[in-house]
Amino acid sequence: MVKIMAVTGYKTHELGIFDEKHQGIKYIKKVLEKRLISFIEDGLEWVLISGQLGVELWCGEVVIQLKKQYPQLRLAVLTPFYNQESNWNELKKEQYNQVLLQADYVDSITKREYENPSQLKLKNQYIIEKSDGLLVIYDDDKPGSPSYYLTNAKLKSESSNYQIFYIYPDEIELAYQDDMLEW
Repeated sequence: MVKIMAVTGYKTHELGIFDEKHQGIKYIKKVLEKRLISFIEDGLEWVLISGQLGVELWCGEVVIQLKKQYPQLRLAVLTPFYNQESNWNELKKEQYNQVLLQADYVDSITKREYENPSQLKLKNQYIIEKSDGLLVIYDDDKPGSPSYYLTNAKLKSESSNYQIFYIYPDEIELAYQDDMLEW
């Protein structure tokens, strides 16, 4: 049973999504919601994200919505460093701050502003260390940023019962097709 689930996936630019009105976001969120509900019904208590733009922030929004139906569910945002949003545009900062305001726990792992990439590496290790499982949106043909979490998760799974759950692009495509059938 997974009580603390880390969730990650691609950043917005890796998905070619540059606008929050992009249709793909709806289906990514739909699949995240469906998967998270099955974990909640099996005892999931916490969802852990670092708050990066893309899948993680959308997951944060999904968890906030799910808390209405599942008040026992908690959201933790563990940022890699202070002010990670400092170079984002105002719209993205607003979205990020809304998730932080509604999260149950917010902290920065390195307790300082950005200095170097080692802070991101430390974030990946720390979040995997603090969780029982990883839910990742991933495409084997396009490794990208989720592969850094996966490296740590695979190492942990070799020496413990750490579980890795994948959401592949075809699952998101299926959510889109199901939606089209309902029209």
